[in-house]
Amino acid sequence: MEIGLGKNGRRAYELDEIGIVPARRTRDPEEVSIAWQIDAYRFETPLVVSPMDSVASPETVVSVGRQGGLGVLDLEGLWTRYEDPEPLLQEIRELDEEAATKRLQEIYAAPIQEDLIGRRIEEIRSTGLVTAARLSPQRTAQYHRAVVDAGVDIFVIRGTTVSAEHVSGRAEPLNLKQFIYDLDVPVVVGGCATYTAALHLMRTGAAGVLVGFGGGSGHTTRSVLGVAVPMASAIGDVAAARRDYLDESGGRYVHVIADGGMTGSGDIAKALACGSDAVMVGSPLARATEAPGRGYHWGSEAHHEELPRGHRVEVGTIGSLESILHGPASTSDGSMNLMGALRRTMATSGYSDLKEFQRVEVVVNPHG
Repeated sequence: MEIGLGKNGRRAYELDEIGIVPARRTRDPEEVSIAWQIDAYRFETPLVVSPMDSVASPETVVSVGRQGGLGVLDLEGLWTRYEDPEPLLQEIRELDEEAATKRLQEIYAAPIQEDLIGRRIEEIRSTGLVTAARLSPQRTAQYHRAVVDAGVDIFVIRGTTVSAEHVSGRAEPLNLKQFIYDLDVPVVVGGCATYTAALHLMRTGAAGVLVGFGGGSGHTTRSVLGVAVPMASAIGDVAAARRDYLDESGGRYVHVIADGGMTGSGDIAKALACGSDAVMVGSPLARATEAPGRGYHWGSEAHHEELPRGHRVEVGTIGSLESILHGPASTSDGSMNLMGALRRTMATSGYSDLKEFQRVEVVVNPHG
């Protein structure tokens, strides 16, 4: 589309601008499988918990794991900076709106303690569940050995945007391809939002690619950086890269994980319908009574030391983690029983598993 005489742009779509079209066949929800497997690890639900301090503590990561999902602990958060972060979590919940960003910066200025990285991972590993943890690209080289030595199962490298060709005149950038090759654990990396960026990340040997950046409820990346790619189109583009890389590599399948911009069960279903294998969500689970934020939600962008691109938001609490994931729901807005709703969407559309469901027909509904 022509934006001006000297600039063209492609029309892209958000998740709330598309709709899922039911097929001629329907199924019983009980006969639908929403299981997902990445590398050697199988999960009963295609749900990954965002590595955000307001959502993912060692306790909630374990709880989600026992309910069929995958929790990811942020190794640059409060749990690796403080022995007991609970008093600080309480303070963050009580902060005045105007003072919140500055105080978050002060709290997160405390150094990461390498010994706490190993201890937090061990807390999760001791339960026998799959253990996943996140570092930013900037700190991966410094702390990755402590993470691997502690026995992490899935390594997540997550930033606002991650590329396979980062250029820096100040320091030697992380060589993703060499780094992933040297590790003995599967790596999930992102975010990205274009076909080309995703294809390059897949060529590094990543087991999964995160799609999206700046789309979460607490992010202000769109207004601060002007960076925004509508999620429905981004997922479709990265899914196309997955298809082409499958041919290029002779059969190597890289999982696409939609990350951000999903606030309810309908968004999750549409992200999977657009081609993602799983979803990474934060704000829907921040509303659980067990969530560390106790009704408040924030991400790592909110306390960036130089240019914060997020804020603490009040999302409230609506029920237990189990009721939000598996019901029963006491609301009708898609905020509870997320996995039950996904089963019903797939059953209504006539699909029995997630790979089949990626082929479902979607239509454009510009008015949301």
